[in-house]
Amino acid sequence: MDLILFLISILTVKSMEVTSPSFKNGGFIPLIYTCEGENINPAISIDNFPSETKSFALIVEDPDAVKGTFDHWLIWNLEPGKNISENSAPGVEGKNGLGKTGYLGPCPPPGTGVHHYHFKVYALNKKLSLGTGADKKQLLETMKGNILTQGEMIGLYTKSVK
Repeated sequence: MDLILFLISILTVKSMEVTSPSFKNGGFIPLIYTCEGENINPAISIDNFPSETKSFALIVEDPDAVKGTFDHWLIWNLEPGKNISENSAPGVEGKNGLGKTGYLGPCPPPGTGVHHYHFKVYALNKKLSLGTGADKKQLLETMKGNILTQGEMIGLYTKSVK
């Protein structure tokens, strides 16, 4: 009987939701959040996360980049229960694919088709002891063993041909 109740509880738990009021999951990212616009981060909402979550980490990456996955934003030690506002950095930021700290909006080369931007959020059981400017490899290594769950949304973008 205990096994049945356990399985029912697993099946009824909603997974963590990552959404944005700026665009729909699977929809196109508005120009304002790209290199052709103001190059500011979109607002991100995180819901249905475990109650024992102490912080979040967010990785925004483009696996369709010509030279392999390109990192657009690394940010961690985000407060549970607080959304990420547009044009904000409410945590510790790491290096993007250009080696600079902070958000870098979608900016694929013209003519490379539609790119998929993955906004991956990790619920963590602690705040990370990782300083500003760390890269994705360092972030992933520090998160190892501390991830409670994760969620993701995907935005699309293609650069205008002028």
